[in-house]
Order: sequence, then C-alpha cells, then structure tokens
Amino acid sequence: MRKLCGVLIALYGGFCGMHAFAIDLSLNDAVQKIVAESNDLKKADANLKKAQASLDVANSSRWFNIEGTATYMNLINVEKPLDSYNVKLPPEIGGLVPQLAGITNIDVPDNIFMAGVTITQPIYTFGKIGNAVDSVRSAIKMGEYSKEMVSREVKYAAADMYWTAKMTDEIVKIAKKDLDNAVSAKKKLSGAGRANRGNLVKIESDIATKEINFSDAEFNRDTAHRMLKILAGIDVDEPLNLIDDFPQDFPEIADKKLSNTPEWQVLSQQVKMYESKASSQRANGYPTLAAVGSYNYVTMDQDFKNMFNSDATQSAYLGLALKVPIFSGGVNRANATVDVMNAEAARQDLDKSKKLTSEKYRNAIKQYNHLRENLKGLENARNLAAKAYGFSQDRFASGQTSAVELADVSSGLYQLDMALLNAKYKILMSAESVKKLGE
Repeated sequence: MRKLCGVLIALYGGFCGMHAFAIDLSLNDAVQKIVAESNDLKKADANLKKAQASLDVANSSRWFNIEGTATYMNLINVEKPLDSYNVKLPPEIGGLVPQLAGITNIDVPDNIFMAGVTITQPIYTFGKIGNAVDSVRSAIKMGEYSKEMVSREVKYAAADMYWTAKMTDEIVKIAKKDLDNAVSAKKKLSGAGRANRGNLVKIESDIATKEINFSDAEFNRDTAHRMLKILAGIDVDEPLNLIDDFPQDFPEIADKKLSNTPEWQVLSQQVKMYESKASSQRANGYPTLAAVGSYNYVTMDQDFKNMFNSDATQSAYLGLALKVPIFSGGVNRANATVDVMNAEAARQDLDKSKKLTSEKYRNAIKQYNHLRENLKGLENARNLAAKAYGFSQDRFASGQTSAVELADVSSGLYQLDMALLNAKYKILMSAESVKKLGE
C-alpha cells in the first residue's frame, strides 16, 4: 500500500512538474508578442521612417546651398615643355595699351591656385518647393495609416491563431471524451456476459475510428501550437497553456455606420500627395528667384614654393538671380498630367473602398449578431443530444438497444460538440473583423 501511494505521489508530482513549466499565454499576451515579432509591421515602420527622411530631403531645398571649389593648375608649354609658358603679343597691342609698348612676349606663371565659395538662397519658387514638401508630408501620413492597417491585420491574425489553437485544445478534449465513451461501452458490453458478435464488431469499429479522430486532433493541436509559438517568438519546444477560454456570453454589437478607416485615410492622403506633386511639376516651368553670393581667391607664380607668397587677387559679389525656364519640350506639363491622373485613380479607389469596406463592416456586425442568436439554439440542441446519449447509454447497459443506435447517438453528440465549438470561434472572429474594420 505504501509503495502504491509512493508511486502515485511520484506520478502526480511529475505531472504537476510537467505543467509547472508550461508557459501561460493569454489572448492579449499572444497579440502583443505576435505584434512585436511581426515582420510586416517592422517593414511598415521602415517605410514610415523612409518617408520621414524624404521630408528632410524636400525641406533641404528651402535652405541656402554653399559650394566651395579649390583648383590648382600647372601650365605646360606644349611646344617647349621645359620652358616657361608665354604669350606672344602682336605689335599693334603697343598702340592700344601704352604700358605694353615694345613688349612682344609675356611670361605666364606656371602655377595657378584658385579657391572660391558660392552661396545660393532660394527666395521664391512659385510653389515648386512648397508643393513638393506637402507631397512628402502626405506620403508620411500615408505611411502612418498604412502602419495602422498592418497593425490591425496582424492583431486580427494573432487573434485568429490564438483561438484556432484554443479550438484544437477543445477538439482534443471532445475527441478524447468520445473515445472514452466508446471504450466504456465496450467494457460494459463485455462485462455483462451477453455480448453478441455484431455489437462487438460495431463497437470495435467505432473505437478504431475514434482513435484516428483523437490522433488527428492531437496532431492538429500540436501543429497549431507550434505555429502560434513561431509567430509569437516562443521556443517551439516550450509547452503552452492557453489560459483564455471561449466566452459563454457574447454581448450584442450595435449596427452602426462606418465613419472612417485607415484604408480610407491612406487613399485620401494619396490623392493629396499626387495633387501636390502635380502642382510642383507645373511650378518647374515657372521662374525661380534666388539670392546669390560669391567669394574668390586667386594666386599664381612661376615657382610653386613662392606661389602663396605672391600677390593674390580676391573678389566677391552679392546679388539676385532669376532663373527662367524657356523651353523643356513639355516635360513639366506631361509629368503634371501623369500625377493628376494618378490622383484621379486614387480618388476612384477611395470611392470604391468606402462602398466595399462599409458593406464588409455591416456584414461583419450582422454575421456576429446572427451567429450569436443561433448559438442559443445550438447550445440547446447540444444539451438535448447529451441527454439522449445518456438515455442510450442506460438502455444499452440494460440490453434494450444495440451498439448501432448507441454509435449513432454518440456521433450526433460529437458533431454538435464540434458545431458548438466552431460557432463560438466564428462569433469571436466576426467580432475581430468588426474591430479590424471599424476600431
């Protein structure tokens, strides 16, 4: 007796120890983990950051531009490379420039160094820069709303994965109970000493079928759990304990009009983006007014070592520059037309999305409430089937019915258990669809 107690305690302790290391996972935890691990969300975040960086690029056109140049040249006399480079002056030059009278050759310094800085500040571009910036800002908002769309899709998929895994847990329980009932019926039939060959064959057949159902249920459960763990970033070898059960009651969802969605916001911002790009393309054909300033430094000498000791020439200027496009072959007008047509296409997509998404939203609410109402009748049918199976078990135990009838009643109960579980799953996912579309 003591040995038996010791074995039972050891087994119980091992069983408890095995489940003590299982990871408890709620629906909210699963959603948060899957969202954190989502590659689609990381990609959407990268696209948003890329759009934000593009805004810095567009805004940079508003500010002044500074360019510096430095040039060193060594002049070579092509005719006599070893001699200094000189310029021959015609005699007439002396009559025009008295200082050069009688001079026939001028030696040109071999070494020349030039450096300069130019500053350009746009003043007015007729909307070319401003519309380009507005276009990028619309692209950033598109990125934000696109990220929200992806987030909702990921959360919906996470909830679907969680409830699918939970449903496989329940299916294993239903299949195990169905198998145990068949095994119990066989024991009762064999123990009564009145078993006939037909009943035994039927029960053996049922047991074999239900063993396959149970094995399939376990395989599907393990597969669903493994996929859930992969998406949530959990080690696939870690056992999971899904702590959230299927609700018993489902509150009614009021049928209401869908006011806005991230998809509509994306398309709306896309229209604005293309309209701004079109305006910016048109502005490329308008003048550009800018302030300019420059400073230049030039020094030269025959000897490279003395070049920076020689007298240098310095110059600077400030002014306004008006750049006027004269002819570009119609490229600006053509590019503007392309963006206008893109805006029109996005506007049509927005109109279509409003119609279809609104209908999907209403249908999701209707489906939820429809399934919710049917659930009561389904639960009542399942409870009646359970009572009928109990009556059949009693009749079978007293020899008043056959194994065929018992198997039929058992199959009906099994099917209703599965139908009830599937109905709850559909109700939950309908609610998730409502949340995804109109949250």
